[in-house]
Amino acid sequence: MNCKDFEIDFSEDLNLEKYENEALNALDKILLKNGKGSEMLGWVDISQTYDKKEYERMKDLSKKVRKSNLLVVIGVGGSFLGAKAVIESLKPYFKKDDFEILFCGNDLSSEYLASLCEYINEKDFYINVISKSGSTFETALAFRVLKVLCEKKYKEESKERIIITTDLKDGILRKLVNECGYESFSVPKNIGGRFSVLTAVGLFPIMCAGIDTDQMLKGVDDVLDKFTKRDISNPCVRYATFRNILFRNKKQIEYLIVNEPKLKFFQEWFKQLFSESEGKDAKGLYVESAVFTRDLHSFGQMIQDGNKIIFETFIDIAKSNVDLKVPFLKDDFDKLNYLSEKSINDINKIAVQATRIAHIEGNVSSVRVKIPQISAYNIGKLIYFFEMSCAISAYMLGVNPFDQPGVDNYKRAMYNLLEKMN
Repeated sequence: MNCKDFEIDFSEDLNLEKYENEALNALDKILLKNGKGSEMLGWVDISQTYDKKEYERMKDLSKKVRKSNLLVVIGVGGSFLGAKAVIESLKPYFKKDDFEILFCGNDLSSEYLASLCEYINEKDFYINVISKSGSTFETALAFRVLKVLCEKKYKEESKERIIITTDLKDGILRKLVNECGYESFSVPKNIGGRFSVLTAVGLFPIMCAGIDTDQMLKGVDDVLDKFTKRDISNPCVRYATFRNILFRNKKQIEYLIVNEPKLKFFQEWFKQLFSESEGKDAKGLYVESAVFTRDLHSFGQMIQDGNKIIFETFIDIAKSNVDLKVPFLKDDFDKLNYLSEKSINDINKIAVQATRIAHIEGNVSSVRVKIPQISAYNIGKLIYFFEMSCAISAYMLGVNPFDQPGVDNYKRAMYNLLEKMN
């Protein structure tokens, strides 16, 4: 299924056309905005409707921030995973510039937070706290600590060092912006956290990392018509249908497989997107991740020969941004001279291809999503592909893709216990 260098194929023919009406009815809930959670569909056309003036403000401020040493992004869930996923995917492994981005407010580790404070206190830093409500516990606690540190270090100048991304009108943080005059960006009311990477939530930290967000949005725009097309040829419709058929055929676990470790946090973003969107009413696939070939030496055995409740979705990268040739050795001590001058990227691809063949022969179904290479443009496409596929898939399951009622249960229990500390 071609879409300007975007391809998707399946390990077997599950007669997707048989489910065409059901899949297109799910897509209709998105396009016609008549399904559960329809008030949260602002992400669907975000590449065309984003606030251009705010976007330019973000660009201008990101240039100022990059003149410092460091940006600390405070947020949890969708308020950090999207940005972290893109930054880790597109920045070099070891070649660092003079600017770094660190994340906090996504756990309650006092050791991490204390170490972070000690580290950044010696740096020239900015803070970007991200929370739609402003009351997300982990984020609020970390912001309280870092706000004190920032004010102690920068005194009156701290007002210029704190950047807040929150609801445009309401909430604790918006009130703080109005009172203190902090620079701020808005989280659209009609976009939930896990679908917010293409808003200020994700785009501002990504800009600060020096990544071309124009290309990300162009990638989305270039697939918009194809990925919203009301037809069974739509790759998002096909993927959503395939995984729903497998779920009904007693598959319980989907592994997102990559052969490039730079995509590890993209996998984490994927897991939040699908888990929080589909895991309701005792339904939904359990989504996991693996990096091949590394994990073939651990739980690859389970995937190959274990309980047949697993299927795989592969992200296949056609070309590595940097390649390396296998050197020729005169003594050939490891007997690998037969591979001399061969591309290690090609060897990696062959290893994953062989693994997919072996797993299919072992009755492990799979999907392959192929992109030409890792770039801001292609990452934009991938983000939108999985967002649209997730929403369609959740509607096919009969659940609201955009709420998370189960998350509130742990919060209530935690607040009850915290009150008992007094």
